[in-house]
Amino acid sequence: MNNDQLYERYQRQLILKGFGAEAQQKLLSASVLVIGAGGLGCPLLQYLVAAGVGSIGIVDDDVVALSNLHRQVLYNVQMIGRPKVDCAVEVLKQLNPQVRFTVYNERLTNKNAVSILSAFDIIVDGSDNFATRYLVNDACVLLNKPLVYGAISQYEGQLAVFNVLLNHERSTNYRDLFPHPPKEGEVLNCAEAGVLGVLPGIIGSMMANETIKLITGTGTLLANRLLTYNTLNNQTYELEITAIADTRLLIPATEAVLQQTDYEMLCSSTTVMNEINTTQFNSMIADGSVAIVDVREKDELPVITAFSHLQIPLNSLQQHTAWLTEDTIVLFCLSGKRSAAAAKQLNELFGTSKKIYSLKGGIQQWMQQQKQTV
Repeated sequence: MNNDQLYERYQRQLILKGFGAEAQQKLLSASVLVIGAGGLGCPLLQYLVAAGVGSIGIVDDDVVALSNLHRQVLYNVQMIGRPKVDCAVEVLKQLNPQVRFTVYNERLTNKNAVSILSAFDIIVDGSDNFATRYLVNDACVLLNKPLVYGAISQYEGQLAVFNVLLNHERSTNYRDLFPHPPKEGEVLNCAEAGVLGVLPGIIGSMMANETIKLITGTGTLLANRLLTYNTLNNQTYELEITAIADTRLLIPATEAVLQQTDYEMLCSSTTVMNEINTTQFNSMIADGSVAIVDVREKDELPVITAFSHLQIPLNSLQQHTAWLTEDTIVLFCLSGKRSAAAAKQLNELFGTSKKIYSLKGGIQQWMQQQKQTV
């Protein structure tokens, strides 16, 4: 691209007071890793690419699904079933062919995190699970990488900038805000709780803004602060984050220790010995003498009418154990997480007097299996 084309593409940024050619050159020279090409990743990637970030990496092991399209605006129905990273780059290259892309069609793990993150100046986390969030945070602290963080659920989102160098010291990190992962079922992801489609567009755009500010040195960063935004009333509020000395001890001190840390296990407080698969679940439905219990909230979708069952939300399960008169109890939720937590509760209450099972993969996986066998 010659200078005339460069000026024409970025002209609206170049004429900004306090921005100009110097800030644009910083963008063109920067490298950013975006973790997750989903709801947050889509708008985030679009605006980073449009702004002229020179090198962008994308990590995601998922494929495009129909349920993604109400919020993941990079994709369309022709892309369903294809890897998100491939589809994202295909679209983004049409927006700005000068950007260099590196794609990782794989899950970020404790084994590959350091090697992947090391190649980029700034890390932006748009992931949707706690295991990845804690892994990314710890790796960024270990590698002295600034981290732009965002998260969404239902009608509310939040974002912050972590581990950035301010006055020769690193700002707070994610563990200063949340030292330990929540217990199983305490915080639902978007697949379980739902999300308004425009929310990731708003939070993802704000994450892109923080990333651009971080690269160019413009404005005031959301460092040592957490911004929360609610779509229902357009209210925002900020929480000041203070560094906690003890949380630093929770972060692996070396790459070797990080690679030995099982983040999936740390973020799963429940181990279910008696999980059943969809085939076993169908057999128990047919048995007729088994208590089938939906532990989701009463207004959650999809509504299940294919078989008889009780509905007892997880948070009120212990108050309704008198309903569970059968010797065998099978619990389900959308993904299997809350039913696993419910199974642990009931096992502690009933001991060996009843057989307690949780549907692995949840009712969502069961429905997919049913479609495949029709």
